[in-house]
Amino acid sequence: MTKIDLITGFLGAGKTEFIKKYAHFLMEQGEHICILENDFGAVNVDMVLLHDLLGKKCDLEMIIGGDGSQAHKRRFRTKLIAMGMKGYDRVLMEPSGIFDMDEFFDALYEEPLDQWYQAENIITIVDAGLADHISEASEYLLASETAYAGKVIFSKCQNVTPDKAAGTLAQVNSALEKYHCQRKFELEDILTRDWNDLTTEDFVKLQSCGYVHADIGRMPVDFEKAYGSHFFFGLRLSAAELMAGCAGIFKDPACGNVIRIKGFVQEGDAYREINATREGTETKLISVGQEVLIVIGESLNKDRIEGYLTNERNGSAK
Repeated sequence: MTKIDLITGFLGAGKTEFIKKYAHFLMEQGEHICILENDFGAVNVDMVLLHDLLGKKCDLEMIIGGDGSQAHKRRFRTKLIAMGMKGYDRVLMEPSGIFDMDEFFDALYEEPLDQWYQAENIITIVDAGLADHISEASEYLLASETAYAGKVIFSKCQNVTPDKAAGTLAQVNSALEKYHCQRKFELEDILTRDWNDLTTEDFVKLQSCGYVHADIGRMPVDFEKAYGSHFFFGLRLSAAELMAGCAGIFKDPACGNVIRIKGFVQEGDAYREINATREGTETKLISVGQEVLIVIGESLNKDRIEGYLTNERNGSAK
């Protein structure tokens, strides 16, 4: 049977960056893997970021989001059926940061998938610098994603103080308690190492960390209504303008509760990748990209956001 590792975590936590490191380790162990991207919305930026992994030992597949949860479940099941004949040792599934965990297990328990796949590991990524105040829907997602985890990994620990990391752990435990889950994590349960220092031993442990059959209360929320995304194509911004625009969007309450901005803008013959949350912005030049910027959040005001990306409000928003 093909093993499936679910790499989950909230928007901007760092799932794609972790998958790149984990995939390299698995291929070095001789495994034939496929990375299944399952993003929120019709354009998948992370597929571009993973493109350099493609080769004899690694394939990339994607599921397009949108059109409601039932349509998405059908596409998820159909994709797994199509992949079932390819003889992968392991599938790494990266869902969007807005993902109902029950959907994953429901699909694997159905015929014929229950004969082809087995859930192996659930690894949950949590930003160590998680915002102090998050919405109720986001709090539920945090609880559901950590409740099932065989291992929780904090990302960006090198960028926060020990007190902040401890505060994030307290948020995780508070969310679990709120939704009646009996799990409680101690700091020693969490992998908090700088990802540049992850060792072979770390990855060997993650490769067999498993998952937990957790009991957690259900929150009656329609995630596609609770969260929204807007796509902006063909932006002509310098690096400085892009950074200023993103900063303005996050600071302006009229834009809505913006959780993440990601994508690319063209810069000469290259592309500038951007990955931004309220806690910080990362940007770098890469050779392959596509001209699209995606803004994800709650109660978004597209026109207001667009103003920051067309220089209408940069430096002048009140």
